[in-house]
Amino acid sequence: MEVLRTADDRFRELPGYAFAPRYLDDPAGLDGPRVHYLDEGSPVAPVTALCLHGNPSWSYLYRHMIPVFAAAGLRIVAPDLVGFGRSDKPVDAQWHSFERHRDMLMRFIERLDLRDILLVCQDWGGLLGLTLPHEMPGRFTGLLVMNTALGTGTVSDGFRQWRAYSNSQDDLPVGKLIQRGKPDMTAAEVAAYDAPFPDARYKAALRAFPNLVPDGVDAPGAAISRAAAEFWRERWSGRSFMAIGMKDPVLGAAPMRALQKTIRGCPPPMEVAEGGHFVQEWGGAIAEAAIAHLLAVA
Repeated sequence: MEVLRTADDRFRELPGYAFAPRYLDDPAGLDGPRVHYLDEGSPVAPVTALCLHGNPSWSYLYRHMIPVFAAAGLRIVAPDLVGFGRSDKPVDAQWHSFERHRDMLMRFIERLDLRDILLVCQDWGGLLGLTLPHEMPGRFTGLLVMNTALGTGTVSDGFRQWRAYSNSQDDLPVGKLIQRGKPDMTAAEVAAYDAPFPDARYKAALRAFPNLVPDGVDAPGAAISRAAAEFWRERWSGRSFMAIGMKDPVLGAAPMRALQKTIRGCPPPMEVAEGGHFVQEWGGAIAEAAIAHLLAVA
């Protein structure tokens, strides 16, 4: 398997991202790729915020939230999915699958022995992350969920349009795509989102992921997502907080309110009026509101 590794010098002096890189070499179930992650805050904190990004972003997306979580006394662990960020990048798009990335996250949690986890997730961070707690009993105690879904086998017309656009782009313009939802991003921030991907060869995961979203009842990942939905609806007993980027054209207000009804005990969501799909760009305020709620009900 051919694997690419983005040069370290592309990650120097990224605005708002002065975090030390950490790596797991060849986590079980990965067949080789190295996984990058951040580990910030207190290593003995009572709660660990596990921050999971989606496509086509990476842990840079959490730069506004990490300092807020750290100031509140949390440990923050933020991995880059294989194919993204500072993690290794298989060249063959066929390497990627729903099951493989889900297994990686489970092995990652076990290898770091993460417990008392506050799951912080958006986009694919939710598609994958929301399927973990029911199979890892006792590790997850809280949830902060943003602009995502459970991949139970039904997709919207809006998603189909996004997938068609993605499939037409061999060299997806990552930074410009994310800036489209937040026009006041600086040129340096736009470049930071592009940093992991020097050219199209590094973007196999970006091309693969839209086609991995379960779009039928028998699609890979659909059955486990339905089992997860039953867990969140019937058996979840942890603390929850939801934030919605209201300008998200695919995973905005309507699908997120449907997800809210699936999560047992989830309170009315925080609406980020100007927020788009990558709502972590408004993450400082979201993290502050989530911490205030979660600590208040703890």
